Order: sequence, then structure tokens, then C-alpha cells
Amino acid sequence: MKNLNGLTAVITGSGRGLGAAMAIILADAGSKTVLCARNQSALNDVAGQIEERVGQRPDQVVVDLADNASIGRAIAQITEKYDTIDLLINNGAMWLEASDEPHSEQEVFGTINAAVTGSFLFTQGMLPLLKRSARPDIVTIGSISALPNAPLHSVAVPFYAAKHAQAAIATGLQQMLRGTPVRSLCVHPPYLDDISPADAEWDAIPERAKGERATNRDVCEAVMFAITRPRHITLSSITIDTDEGGLFG
Repeated sequence: MKNLNGLTAVITGSGRGLGAAMAIILADAGSKTVLCARNQSALNDVAGQIEERVGQRPDQVVVDLADNASIGRAIAQITEKYDTIDLLINNGAMWLEASDEPHSEQEVFGTINAAVTGSFLFTQGMLPLLKRSARPDIVTIGSISALPNAPLHSVAVPFYAAKHAQAAIATGLQQMLRGTPVRSLCVHPPYLDDISPADAEWDAIPERAKGERATNRDVCEAVMFAITRPRHITLSSITIDTDEGGLFG
């Protein structure tokens, strides 16, 4: 495990799944984590797991990335307490599966606003804090759905479009932040088995054979690798692929 003592990390969508796993391993590596998600109860649960593992309870910020007012409150809450953050992981997004029935307006707006508008506005709000860091990184958790000519698989068109837009934001940020210390990194996972660092199965993941599905751990390790590269290197796009659940799976 990399030593990230002293690093402050803000993770959206960290109430469950990949975001929670990412928060836990960052805390295990010595980072101070700020958990952001829509559900306070879920945040409390993840915060409790982290406190039990490392003896420090992370800050929690309730934010709905599909709601502009909620984003504004979250930015104000973080900037009031922190002068600097070192890492922003944009993991928060809404999943929308393909359906033979029309999607509701709420589903479409929620999916696109959370992944695109909300993630950009939240990132914009965090940039002043990131620019004060000696080693600032923005990590966007994209998707194989965001890759050029990627098949739809089982995702709805709004989700497919939102993930393409997220990839564009990550690339745009890289260009916009040229000449600053801030790197913009992007990781594109396939379909994942949702496994927590608290699960016994987590330790057995490296023994999986080709043909088995990817997991949260695989994405977490890709992120950890990317953020610990020398500062002159930006891993701007990392694709994680598998035979089962991957781009051609």
C-alpha cells in the first residue's frame, strides 16, 4: 500500500460501492478523507468502517450532484473547513439501465446532471483548494461506455451520453489546467463486482483468472497507481478491460 500520509482527499459517491472502497483504501494509506454522497446514513456507515480501521472518523458532506443548490452548500461546507485539498475523485454518478419503456424526465435529467453538470460545478468549486496543494490531482471515474465507438451493452442512452461527456470534461480540464500543478486523470472501468475492502474476498481478488470479472479493487489500484506517478506524468486515460463485462464482453 502506498503511503499517502498528509494527503486530503474528497470523494464523491462515497456512500457505497466503488466510492466507498476508494475512500477506505485512501484512509488505509494515510489520507484524510472527506466523504460526499446523497445519503447521510450511507455516509455514516462508511465513516464508521474507516474509523474502525484507522482510528480517525472522516468528515461527511451530503451532496446531490443533480441539484445545484445542494452542490453549492457542499462546496461552501468544504471550503469553510479546508484551505487545501490534494485529491478530488469524481465518482458520483447515477446509473441508468436500458429499458424498453421510455425513461422519465427525472431519470434523464438526474443521470446527465449528476455526471456532467454536477461533477463539473463541484470540480470548479474545489479548484481553488486544489491549486493551493503541492500535489493536486482530479480523478474522473468514467466507464468503458465513454470510450470511442463503445457498444451500449445494457446502459441507457442518457448514461452513455453522460459518460462520454465526463470523459470530455476530464480531457478539457487537462487542457485548461496546463501550466498549473493540477493533473486531470481519468479511469474507465468495465462492469464490476462490488467488493469492499472489508470483505474477506478482497484479498483473493489478485488470484482471479482471465475471463473473470473486474472488481472495485482493480479500479482502486489503478487510481492509486495513477496518483502516485511522478508529477511530470499524467495518466490521462486508463482503460480497465476484461473478457467478462468488458468492452467486448
